[in-house]
Amino acid sequence: MENDVVLNVPSQEGLAQLAGHSDGGRVIAIANQKGGVGKTTTAINLATALAACDKKVLIIDIDAQGNASTGLGIDRKARTVSTYDVIIDRKPIEEATISSVVPRLDVVPSSIDLAGAEIELIDLDRREFRLKDAIRRMSRHYDYVLIDCPPSLQLLTLNALCAADSILVPLQCEFYALEGLSLLMRTIERVRKAFNPALTIQGVVLTMYDKRNNLSDMVASDVREHFGDKVYETVIPRNVRVSEAPSYGIPVLVYDMHCRGSKAYINLASEVLRREQTPMAEVGTA
Repeated sequence: MENDVVLNVPSQEGLAQLAGHSDGGRVIAIANQKGGVGKTTTAINLATALAACDKKVLIIDIDAQGNASTGLGIDRKARTVSTYDVIIDRKPIEEATISSVVPRLDVVPSSIDLAGAEIELIDLDRREFRLKDAIRRMSRHYDYVLIDCPPSLQLLTLNALCAADSILVPLQCEFYALEGLSLLMRTIERVRKAFNPALTIQGVVLTMYDKRNNLSDMVASDVREHFGDKVYETVIPRNVRVSEAPSYGIPVLVYDMHCRGSKAYINLASEVLRREQTPMAEVGTA
């Protein structure tokens, strides 16, 4: 697929905020130890919405499944240098960076080699900071660096939390959501104390919301009660267009910019930028 996608974001109230300000070089880890919560979908489409507003964005895919790379049209044959080489072999991150199908959005792709990286990292020096070391020079060339983490709280995710300024947590509207979020919050607090005292919580985004299901409303209400303003107002709905887009190697904002899912991610990007301008008090551990 040619890298000449023209993305015209529909005009709406939330979009006005997207042209706002960012401090530049902001590193955000998108993480949740539970799989299937819309983590990669959020990374891809939030990055696309930011890029559509003239922000220069880099996605770093550190999940061995490589779904963020595939969802942005990066062919597996093109991944000659991947995050594995950057983290394990300390290859310059510039060598791994590939332009995506979206203008102003680049990708450092993943590869299956990452599946064994957890074991290899154990005996390496600065094992918790190898990703931070890699992106230190690169981040200043971007307004935002989004790290798509694997669904675990092991060494690769720890690398992301040590490298990040903040963490964005996608949370599926389901029964066990709060239990998993509490575990993640405790992990974040431990990372602050041991490795990255500057790490903050960017926000919690509710995903896969189904307005026909009373459970979605109950979970949303419980999460907002526990975490207050840290929960984004924007809720990402279940939407068939969002599910279809990855099979074409493009974000949903390119696949169908008018669908409910696209509009939700545009509004989420608006909130992310507003929070950069008006930092909120930190949420305590759960």
